Amino acid sequence: MKITMLGAGAWGTALALSLSQRHRVTLWARNAEQIAAMRATGRNQLYLPDVPLPPELHLEHDFVAALAGAEMLVLAVPISALRETLRKVTKFSAPVPVIWLCKGLEADTALLPHQVAAEVLPKAFQRAVLSGPSFAQEVAQGLPTALTLACRDEEFARQAAHNLHNSRLRIYASTDVVGVEVGGAVKNVLAIAAGISDGMGFGYNTRAALLTRGLSEMTRLGIKLGGRAETLGGLSGVGDLILTCTGDMSRNRKVGLLLARQHELPYILRDLGHVAEGVYTVSAVHKLVRRLGVDMPICEAVYRVLYEQVEAASAVEALLKRVPDTEFPGE
Repeated sequence: MKITMLGAGAWGTALALSLSQRHRVTLWARNAEQIAAMRATGRNQLYLPDVPLPPELHLEHDFVAALAGAEMLVLAVPISALRETLRKVTKFSAPVPVIWLCKGLEADTALLPHQVAAEVLPKAFQRAVLSGPSFAQEVAQGLPTALTLACRDEEFARQAAHNLHNSRLRIYASTDVVGVEVGGAVKNVLAIAAGISDGMGFGYNTRAALLTRGLSEMTRLGIKLGGRAETLGGLSGVGDLILTCTGDMSRNRKVGLLLARQHELPYILRDLGHVAEGVYTVSAVHKLVRRLGVDMPICEAVYRVLYEQVEAASAVEALLKRVPDTEFPGE
């Protein structure tokens, strides 16, 4: 199968490397200089400098040329660039399956990725989301990883999962697009909270409680939007949550660690050098919380720290002062 990967960041490059074991893959980046450097060095020095690019991986900066003959498009762009990229796809591509990797909500609209796609892509384009616990560096190194591919068309989900998996990349099929996308979005916000907790030295007990109560928040929002609880208890929910909240390669967790040390957000974002989706997702989650009336105190605390200049210590203290209820409402 001929697959075009749109986006040559860390995740797009890593997945292109993995997929190139079985398929003819074109990796596209909008920056011509980046592609030229990758061709010259045989590496993506900006994002994965330690991983050599296989000679069979085709590199391209011309968008139309990258789409030519593609049988599947995989979009490895941030949620902020999803709408624009989909518009370009509709203009220059024949109707082929489109799979996105982004995790978050559109900032201005608080829409999930599949809702953005529904507004832009014609119905002739099959569409799906691929998500789950996956650090790009480890996928690029060929370490075993498991992901979920979700599409409302069950047969397509199964076929696409079968086509994309390999011995080191196990992909499970699902029809719960909403649940998969909510898990991918909210876990980034909770990772910032976990980083704050770790940075303040609260220990493993606190982190375990934070992840568990955070999973409850994620599940409440997912169900409210039409997702399934079992999805949030799977790879794209609790699996991604554990990885992002505990792994040292997590950019969102690092944001929380630096916030706990009282660094200002602009400095943190400059220091990271990469996109930390949770910083922007928390604002969209805040809009949904207000609109839907979902109880998400941990996510709201992160919002106050990032956008209302509440000190991390004060936000944590306010959470601790909340009156405890039954663990499972309705008991």
